[in-house]
Parts: sequence; structure tokens; C-alpha cells
Amino acid sequence: MLLPLSNASSSPEPQIKKPKTPHDFQRKDSFKSPKAFLAAHYLSFNQPRIFLFLSVFSIQILLVVAFRSLPLSLHHHRQNFPSPFSTRHHQLLNQTVTTATTSPSTVKEESSCEFGKIFVYDLPSDLNKELVSNCDELNPWSSSCAALSNDGFGPVATGISSVVPGNLSPAWYWTDQFVTEILVHNRILNHKCRTQDPNNATAFYIPFYAGLAVGKSLFFKNSSAKERDFHCEMMLKWVQDQPYFQRNEGWDHFMTMGRISWDFRRSKDKDWGSSCIYKPGMRNITRLLIERNPWDYFDVGVPYPTGFHPRRDNDVVQWQDFVRNRNRKNLFCFAGAKRSKFNNDFRGLLSNHCRNESDSCRVVDCAGSKCSNGTSLILETFLDSAFCLQPRGDSFTRRSIFDCMIAGSIPVLFWKRSAYYQYEWFLPGEPESYSVFIDRNGVKNGTTSIRKVLESYSEDKIRRMREKVIEYIPKFVYARPQGGLETIKDAFDVAIDGVLRRFKEQEQPGYKW
Repeated sequence: MLLPLSNASSSPEPQIKKPKTPHDFQRKDSFKSPKAFLAAHYLSFNQPRIFLFLSVFSIQILLVVAFRSLPLSLHHHRQNFPSPFSTRHHQLLNQTVTTATTSPSTVKEESSCEFGKIFVYDLPSDLNKELVSNCDELNPWSSSCAALSNDGFGPVATGISSVVPGNLSPAWYWTDQFVTEILVHNRILNHKCRTQDPNNATAFYIPFYAGLAVGKSLFFKNSSAKERDFHCEMMLKWVQDQPYFQRNEGWDHFMTMGRISWDFRRSKDKDWGSSCIYKPGMRNITRLLIERNPWDYFDVGVPYPTGFHPRRDNDVVQWQDFVRNRNRKNLFCFAGAKRSKFNNDFRGLLSNHCRNESDSCRVVDCAGSKCSNGTSLILETFLDSAFCLQPRGDSFTRRSIFDCMIAGSIPVLFWKRSAYYQYEWFLPGEPESYSVFIDRNGVKNGTTSIRKVLESYSEDKIRRMREKVIEYIPKFVYARPQGGLETIKDAFDVAIDGVLRRFKEQEQPGYKW
């Protein structure tokens, strides 16, 4: 329906075999000189007939040499028999012409795979394709089919041209935050370092849609622990039967899990989520998640999908220029819904704080469906604000952090686990270079004014921080083409490079993690 999930149409990569080394036959000592060789195989030089024969033969050789020294005009169509050098010269010339006319995207595809190649398992369709095909059954309240349309990018973002440059509006979609499994699977099928020969692989990708599978049961009150674990157990049984998994006990295997880590870490049957990560066989598999457990080496945090999916390098560059030159009317903003059921609701506190500073702060109340996919209200707010307040979401992270930075706004964080311990492959190593951290306890007890903290930053400092955010925008986006952008690496490229580099490092003697 949406995805080329099963067998790829492309043929396996050709196996390049090294030519066998010719056998080094031992030569007898009697063959070390021409005279000895002739003496061993022919009659003696002292015999007159032999001497006469060799004399005539020598004269013939002299005549041939003399003939070849005549002018070239006497030779008959020599050009039809090119020398080995001229043949090689033409081959090199043709190769040069081909390379010169190659597009940038092709050059990227032909670049070397420094850290190895990836083999993609062809899982039973129940574990990926069928979950998407049955999109009407994934959500107890409404159909998920629209969210999973367009290869997982979701509906085209209609009406957004009033907020973004007109020629960039086709690069925007109303993308759901839980679709990384689909986006990564589609891209990896077209990756330059994909191999269809598992013997050539450094890494093995398991295209299991764990998030879609468990999401189907998370919100059904009567779903049992067995139902929530069903697809994960099916996947592990299938993968553990593969010889390449058994070879290294899964150390060179990885997968995408399109929800937060905690949705797969159920300890007791009655608790939330599945126990997939705790299952036998999952221990050594590297997992790409939108929120990781910071204390689990095998969890890797990757950016939440946002609405911007550039089609080419120029889309990225133009967007960066657009947000760099944006006139930002507000010092800071907050977009989110209160959590009135929680004691000491910090979101509600930020909302009230912002309302009290209405001349400097803009509030977007996301109660109900005001901020659901299909509105540009949040994007416009972030574009108009120098800073954006980012408390924790339902978990420690929230997609809004990336929506904020895509818009060139500087995130203000209150939990270090919201970003600093999550996305080390994707964010600058110096948190203060792109973000502001404020102690939430000072905000709670009234001793810290967010406005005063942000006003203490000079215009030059704000400009430099924004520039750092803008510099990293390519690492936050998932490009639209299945082959990626021409020369710019996006979030997918960074994630796959990181996985391959990690697996290569694990092969080194004495490696510790």
C-alpha cells in the first residue's frame, strides 16, 4: 500500500573475486641460462645442420626488424589494432566523462562505505507491512491511516504557505511523532551501504514496527500483557533463528522503535506498555528511539519527526536563511497544555508565568486539539520568538523541542534528561552553545524569573546561540527523497553512520562499552 517493505527489486551486489595467484612452479637449476636450456632440449651446437639452421633463422629475424623500421605509410590499417595503452586510454576517458556528468546525488550513492554495509532482514509482513495496512485498527478513537500516508510522512501541510516561503510549502507535512520506524525502513532500503549478501554485512537491520505493534494495545483497557508482547515475541523467535544473529548474539543488529523507551519496559503484567526490551534476545540489539533510557548503552536517542522534510539540499539552505533573518517579536514563548490532574503541574506554572509577562511572552494553549497535526499555529509562534520554553512532556522529552529548533528558536530546558542525555549524535556537545538551562525549583518557589534570566543574554549572545541551532537543523530533519539529500546528511544519515561506526568500534580488541 505505502511501502516497499518486502523483497527489493534490485539485484544482489556482484561478488568481486580476486584472481587466483598462479602456481609458482619450481624451476630446475639446469634452466637458469639459455645455453643450458638449449643444451638440455636440443642437439649439440657442434652439429653442422643445427648451426646452418640457426644462421638462416637469425637472418630472417634481421629482415623482420628492418621491415618494421620502414615508414608507417607502408603498414596496412594499423589503426584497427590499437595497442593495449590506447585501449586503456579510451576506457579512462570514458570513465572521466561519466563521472563528470554524474549528478551530486549519484556521487553520494557511490561514495565508499567506510564503516561497512547493512543487511536488511525480510521479516514476515505481520511485523511491519500488515500493521500499516491495518491502520484503521491501530487507534481506539480514530483511524491512523492519514497519519501513515505518504510513506509515513502524513498529509501534505495545506495552508502553510502563509507561514513559510511558498516554494518550501510542499516540503511540509502534518507528520505524526511516532513514525520513525516507517521513515527509517523506507530510507534504509535505498541506502548506499545496503547489501543483499549477509556475508558482506557489518550491521543487520530488523524492520520491526515495534511502536505501531504495541501502540495498538496501549490504550485498550482490556488488553493483556500477552497481547502487548505478542508481536515482539514473534519477532524475536524469528530473528533468533537466523544464523547471523546467532553468530554474535545480536551485537551487530539494530532496529527502530518508534515510541519512547519506557513504552517497551514493562516490569509487571499489570503495568503500562510491553516488556519487549526485557525479553531474552533483545539485550544486545541497538535500538533507535525518540527517547532513550540514558543508562542503557543499547538505547540511542534520535530526533522526533517534525513537519519539515526537505526534498533537496537547497530546501535546507533556504530554510536556514529564512529562520536566520526572521524578525522575532517575542522574547520567549510557551506552547503546551496544562496537566491539571498532576500536583504542582509545571506546565501550568509556565503557562501562567508566560501570561503574566504578556508583553514579552506568547502562550499557545494546546488544550483539546488546538495543537494537533493540521495547524501552523505552533510553528508561527516559534518563528516569532527568540526563546521557547520546553518543560518535560508526558515523559522527559517532547517533540516540541525539535519543532522549536527547526524554527530557529532557542530551547529553554528545565530537565537535563529532556535533551542533554538523549541526542548526543545530533546536538552540539556544549549545551550552553544552543540552549538555556533554568533550575525548575527556582521557578517553582518564585525565586527565579524566566524573563529576567533571558533578558540577561546580550543580542550578540542570542545571535550566536541561534546560529548554532540553525547550523544543526539538517541533523533534526528526515528528508523526503528515499535516497536522501544530495550532499547534506539528515537525521537518518547521522543515525546510520553512528550505528555503523559503533559496530566497527565494537570489533576492535579490548573494546569496552
